[in-house]
Amino acid sequence: MKSYREELWFCTPHRRDYLNITPKIEEVVKKSDVHEGLCLVNAMHITASVYINDDESGLLQDYDDWLEELAPHAPIDRYRHNTGEDNGDAHLKRQIMGREVVVAITSGELDLGPWEQIFYGEFDGKRRKRVLVKIIGE
Repeated sequence: MKSYREELWFCTPHRRDYLNITPKIEEVVKKSDVHEGLCLVNAMHITASVYINDDESGLLQDYDDWLEELAPHAPIDRYRHNTGEDNGDAHLKRQIMGREVVVAITSGELDLGPWEQIFYGEFDGKRRKRVLVKIIGE
C-alpha cells in the first residue's frame, strides 16, 4: 500500500472565508499516484474546518449567516475563551462544520457525488493555517 502526505497552506483576507479547495486536492491525488484508496483532508487548526457541499454563492452566504447566528463574533465578552484572543466564536463554528473529510479515490480520481466540492472554512482568518492531505491506497 502507498501512502502520500502533503500540507496546503492558506491565509484568508477576511475573518471568515469559504474556499473551494477541490482542484488543489485533485492535484495532490494526482501526485500521490494512488489509483484506488482514500483521501483524508484535515484542517490542522481549531478555528478552521474542512467540509463537503455545493459550491453555490447563495449556499455559502447561508452558511455564513447561519453560523454567525449560532455563534456570533460579538460581543466578544460572551465567550469565556476570549482571554487573549477574540476567537471563541471561531472554535464553536469549527465544531459545527467539522474537522475533516474522507473521500474515496477511484481510478485515480476523487469519487465525489454530483455537485460535491471540498471546502476549507476559515472562522478566524488573516493568518497562515494549514490543511493536511493524507492519501493511502494502491
